[in-house]
Amino acid sequence: MMSDATETNATETSSALVTIYSTQSCPYCVRAKMLLTRKGVAYHEIDLSREPAEVRLELMQRTKQRTVPQIFIRDVFVGGFDQLYALEQRGELDTMLAG
Repeated sequence: MMSDATETNATETSSALVTIYSTQSCPYCVRAKMLLTRKGVAYHEIDLSREPAEVRLELMQRTKQRTVPQIFIRDVFVGGFDQLYALEQRGELDTMLAG
């Protein structure tokens, strides 16, 4: 089961729509968080470098991905930073966030 240990951005509410699985040494994780912060989007961050190995294994089984960040909007797997950025460039990110 996924751990509840998290990091949060300053604007997070208890109902953050975005969850980011990251590590401390990941530049794409930083870029994803910067993009969301710039847009004023609250996110829930789970730092996999602080989590038991089982959390990463469960995430890999769920998404079939091994890299970070892994980003979910409303529990829908979006992908990594490149996919998040592409959604923003196409004007689709705001629609996904609006629900």
